[in-house]
Amino acid sequence: MSIPTLTPEQLSAARDRATQARRARAELKTKVRSGQITLSEGLDEALADDTLSHIKVVDLLKCMPRVGDKRAAEIMERLDIAPNRRIRGLGRHQLDDLRAEFDPARH
Repeated sequence: MSIPTLTPEQLSAARDRATQARRARAELKTKVRSGQITLSEGLDEALADDTLSHIKVVDLLKCMPRVGDKRAAEIMERLDIAPNRRIRGLGRHQLDDLRAEFDPARH
């Protein structure tokens, strides 16, 4: 099967959609990083929006205060979440465990 040839207008529209998706994902990560919303609220927002659900879990974790590459990897390993997992691919228990990790009141 070959890749379909797109018209210049279709290419432009696809580029615009991709740019909008990247901006939406960046905006969600910025809201989590700045503390406007909690990780749990960020997960809820991402699960409700197909574009946002493509964010990698590790990238969202690294938006949290005091979470860098190493701590994000440790959390993911401890919660049995694959390193390349995206939010939409998380199971119910994994979501609950992630929420509990950053919201002590949920324990």
